[in-house]
Amino acid sequence: MPAMTVPNEQLTLRFARSMAEIDGPAWNALAEPLDSPFFEWEWLKLLEDSGSAAPARGWYPNHLIATAGGRLIGALPLYLKWHSDGEFVFDQLWSEAAVRLGLPYYPRLVGATPFTPATGLRFLMAPDVNQMRLSRRLFETMEQYCQGNGIQGAALLFTEPEFAAAADDYGFTTWRHQGYMWRNRGFANLDDFLATLNANRRKAIRREQKALADSGVTVEIVAGSAIPDSFFPLMQRLYERTNTKFGPWGCRYLTDEFFEGMAGAFRHRLAFAAAYRPRRREPIALAMLAGKGDILYGRYWGAFEDVPFLHFELCYYAPIAYAIANGIQRYDPGMGGAHKARRGFVSVSSYSAHRFFDPRMDMIFRTHIDRVNQLEKNYIDELNDLLPVRRGE
Repeated sequence: MPAMTVPNEQLTLRFARSMAEIDGPAWNALAEPLDSPFFEWEWLKLLEDSGSAAPARGWYPNHLIATAGGRLIGALPLYLKWHSDGEFVFDQLWSEAAVRLGLPYYPRLVGATPFTPATGLRFLMAPDVNQMRLSRRLFETMEQYCQGNGIQGAALLFTEPEFAAAADDYGFTTWRHQGYMWRNRGFANLDDFLATLNANRRKAIRREQKALADSGVTVEIVAGSAIPDSFFPLMQRLYERTNTKFGPWGCRYLTDEFFEGMAGAFRHRLAFAAAYRPRRREPIALAMLAGKGDILYGRYWGAFEDVPFLHFELCYYAPIAYAIANGIQRYDPGMGGAHKARRGFVSVSSYSAHRFFDPRMDMIFRTHIDRVNQLEKNYIDELNDLLPVRRGE
């Protein structure tokens, strides 16, 4: 079927001030082809309704939507911001340059699913419309909105690679970032995966698992409707506990109401890895996972006891075993930590796209970003050199 071309006079573009203004099933129909579950209406609305990504926290929803004949045919989650907190694209280099030169850096229009450093952002578009033409109109509308309202820049975070490339044609510049990914190469079980690692690493991982088992701790994963209601407030307590350990560097962005709301709004996308002591009904630790189709994401974790190797089991080995058992092809364990490379997670590139409307900031960014990107690529290569793969793998 040829793509539908919508005449300009029938196309309406506007900015919605909340997800509540947007029809949920219509939004989800556009988001359905994405790998990521984090662009679904329920997730984004819960972030707003819970006060996590809300004006009181400096996240002002300005979701771009396109309709034709009353039908939603295009969308992008956008937020107007006066800070960079919760974005996980660490832009201090550029904001400090602006301060030193006496140039404004905020406000910025940010395309993202808040607090979620997972690749997936792109325009959500109906499959039967002219994608190139609608993309052009959406980019043009973003630019007009920024230029007309004194917005200093626009940032599209954790984009699909193709979307970052498309944004380059509309004045954006791509910035590379490091992330991790495990891929299922048809493994029969966890031991089958471990067999791809060198002998020293296999022995180390098995020692870790044995030490945990000898301590009496057991781990299981429950998903979807099998998740006990008690896990959601428990995960909130553990989320707070984990972030408290990092003091001012903690990422405490989600409210109590967010965790309470997940039970009803997002349970179908979730799984929990839970650790237990003998004869205790309540877990001593939890790791929250989210999934859609053939990909699994590690999100939050925490423990009430400091048990050696528990983090590795709950956040790496158990989810990998779960992915293998359920035919899941990819597992994104989250950001940071060279210890992930030593456990078989490959470093991969993720991307953001940035545009500065002040020509001086635009020149600074474009002048230096190639060097920044090359350094990040070197870091990715260095991490992959740490992979403990068996010779020939």
